[in-house]
Formats: sequence, C-alpha cells, structure tokens
Amino acid sequence: MLKLLKLIGILLLTLAAALGIILLYAQITFYEPGEYTIMDQSDQPSVLSSTATISILTWNLGYAGMGDDMDFFYDGGRQVRTSRERTLENLSGILSFLEKHRHAGFFLLQEADSSARRSYYINMPDSIRKILPGAHHTFAKNYDVRFVPVPWYAPMGRVTSGLITAGGFVPHTVKRVSYPGNYPWPEKLFNLQRCFLLNRYPVDNGKELVIINTHNSAFDDGGLRRKQMDYLRTMLVSEYEKGNYVIAGGDFNQCPPDFQPDFFFNVFDEQELMYIPANYLPEWHFVYDATVPTNRRAVTPYDAATTATTLIDFFIASPNIKPLDVKGFHLDFKYSDHNPVVAEFRLLGPHSVPAAKYIGR
Repeated sequence: MLKLLKLIGILLLTLAAALGIILLYAQITFYEPGEYTIMDQSDQPSVLSSTATISILTWNLGYAGMGDDMDFFYDGGRQVRTSRERTLENLSGILSFLEKHRHAGFFLLQEADSSARRSYYINMPDSIRKILPGAHHTFAKNYDVRFVPVPWYAPMGRVTSGLITAGGFVPHTVKRVSYPGNYPWPEKLFNLQRCFLLNRYPVDNGKELVIINTHNSAFDDGGLRRKQMDYLRTMLVSEYEKGNYVIAGGDFNQCPPDFQPDFFFNVFDEQELMYIPANYLPEWHFVYDATVPTNRRAVTPYDAATTATTLIDFFIASPNIKPLDVKGFHLDFKYSDHNPVVAEFRLLGPHSVPAAKYIGR
C-alpha cells in the first residue's frame, strides 16, 4: 500500500512539474502585441474616386482544415485536424475560388495559417500571394502560440495564424488594432489575441476609404464580443465623423441585427446565438445575403439536412456608401466551415444619404 501511495505521489508530482513547465514556457513566449501596430505604409498609395464602385470578398478560410469532413473539439466534436491530403485539397479549392474572383477590389480573409501543426505547417499567406500576384497583401497575426496543450488526447501544438487583407489598391497605411479584453490567466496564454486590420486609402476629395477586416471572439459567453463591438463602434463612428468612407467586414461570430434567415436548404442554428443589437449603428448599412448561410456547427461533419447553420460573415458600411449588391456563395462547406461573401459598394461623394439597416437578396 505504501509503495502504491508513493507511486501515485511521484505521478502527481511529475504531472504537476509538466504542467508547470508548459505554463512557464507559454508565459515566456506569450504573444501580446500593443493596441496599435503599423504593418505597412506607402508614400505612393492608390487614390480612389469619391464616386468609386468597389467590390469586397470576405471569407474565413478555416485554415484549410475545417472542410465538410470535420467535426471540431471546441465545437463539441472530437477531431483536431483532418488529414494532410484533405488539407491540401481544401487549400486547392480555396485558392481556385480566390483566383476565380481575383478581380475583386479587396479580399478580407480570416484564419490563414502561416505555420501550424493543425494545417501541417503550410504557409497559406504565401500560397495566396502566388495566386493574387498583382495585389497588395498584409498578414497580421491574431494567434501565435508555441504549444497549445488541448485537447489532452491530441494537443494542437504550434499555431501561427491570422488575418489577410489583399487587393488591387495600395493603402497609405495598414494598422493592426488589438481588441480589448481577453480570457483570464492561464487560459489567455493559449488563445487568440483578437484584432482587426485597418487599411486607409486616400480619396480624391481629401477624405479616406477605411477598410476593416475583423475576426471577433467565439466560444465565450458573449462578454468579449460585446467589448469588441463597443470598441469597433467607437472606431467606426470616429472615422465617419471625419468624413471618411468606412466598411468593416469579416467574421463577427454573431448575427446582424434582427437577422432572419431566408435559406430553406439548411437548418438555422437557434442555439446560443448572439445578435448585434438593433441600436448598434441604426443609420448604417448591414450588408449580407440572407439566402445563404455562412457558417456551420462543427459538432459533426457537415450534413445539409441536419447540420445547424447561421450567418455571421457580413459587412457594415457607413451612410456615405451605397451597397449595390451582395452575394453569398454556398460551397456546401466543402473547404471551410464558412462560406464566402462578395459585396459591391459605391462611394457617394462628399454627401451622405439616409441608410437602410441592411440589404438582402
């Protein structure tokens, strides 16, 4: 009995020491950028017309690892990553879609891994640069952890991932902006450092077009998302009050205000949904295609008849911009657990006009 107790004690001490080493290593290598980081600047930026028409594509790429074959442990499933072969197949499908839409003015992409065990250390930003060779690219990390120890049965390991904003226009400035708030210690050591990319483009009337690429929190109780959206609203309003044209797009991890689905071929996710409040920016445009879900639950592999889906990828545009069109592309979640969305906008010159809450197809 004494020997058994001694063995148990040694085992517990070993586990405690291993946990201590993991936490110490995570603390030492903790990625914690400041509120603002200048990512790029140009003395010869593109100058847009104050009545320009622009198109924007947004897509959470799911690090080429979240195709229709995947469930995911964070969502209640078991898997951590798919096979290398399937990851390469997903990446090929993603790149083909982006290349097909290479003439879009702007690309707002999320969950692009640059070096991660979950995606077999494939450098997605480099791959995207190659198929959009004439575009200006910026990659900003929002996830940089040397070793993610969960799930215990198959740790995620190294993750370096982030946002990509690309397009055919050269920005004057690109800034990474950190969202406020985080998970408590030690959970924050192994989680994303949420942010958005803010690109500025001069307009010929002396104002600026401000394009924001965002990826808001998931898997929290909603408190982090509320802090982030309050912070984002302050930024959006501040830019608009300067007379600038402002568009924010990406994965908000919450539905637009008062969203009602218009898709009949997928089950709408009624569980644990968050909506942006109706009074968030009442005079602004919320631009989305209500006929196409943009995200699915990953508790099981995708099944069109049973998998719950929702719409959390969209755009918010200031009142001095007119939404012209928006289209969601239902790819059956084959390459990612998100579907891409493309929208078209026109700048309205020096004057603003009354704005609808959203535009739907």
